[in-house]
Amino acid sequence: MQTTSHYKILVVDDDPDIVELLHYNLVREGYDVTTADNGKKAIDVAVQSKPDVILMDVMMPVMDGIAACRQLREMSEFRTTHIIFLTARSEEFSEVAAFEAGADDFINKPIKPRALLSRLAAFTRRDAQEEEKEQVIEVGDLRIDRTSFAVYKGEAKITLPKKEFELLSFLATTPNKVYTREELLNNVWGSDVYVIARTVDVHIRKVREKIGEDNIKTIKGVGYKFNTD
Repeated sequence: MQTTSHYKILVVDDDPDIVELLHYNLVREGYDVTTADNGKKAIDVAVQSKPDVILMDVMMPVMDGIAACRQLREMSEFRTTHIIFLTARSEEFSEVAAFEAGADDFINKPIKPRALLSRLAAFTRRDAQEEEKEQVIEVGDLRIDRTSFAVYKGEAKITLPKKEFELLSFLATTPNKVYTREELLNNVWGSDVYVIARTVDVHIRKVREKIGEDNIKTIKGVGYKFNTD
């Protein structure tokens, strides 16, 4: 299990005051911190430093956060990295765009350091809990390997971003049990993560695109279940 002192965090923002504020508070808390001031630099720094968490602004010059997140998620070494967007934009469509790109969380500015540290602590706790869970789940023709974050459908290997993988794993752990969107948000994203219910729909759609339409069933007016019928 990782402790706070072992977590590497990359802070990406074009506002030097925000970078300085976050850097100071994170280092004081024991995190190993690197920084970048645009999305393009963030990718270069991430490749070198291999961060566990990336705190990234959405609106930046050269390359915005959405584009940078999308590129990072295409690299196998960043499929399980926590990516949290920092933005002054609170419109719902920007949150959806962030999660479509592969974000794990969304924090509105102005940033409150104590609230951010609490959010990061929640991620570290969830990482520890994931390590303690059953490592391989087999349901029908699907095999879900938690150690490699890989899904096998028959002989074909499917690699999912972290939140899509966690969502599929959670549903597959209790086949045919129906979960509401709120229950999925609490169990997969955590009660400390403030995301919209539509986030679940976005991730369900993306998982279905990769593993097929039959495994996850929509229960109209209720939620979703992993289907073995």
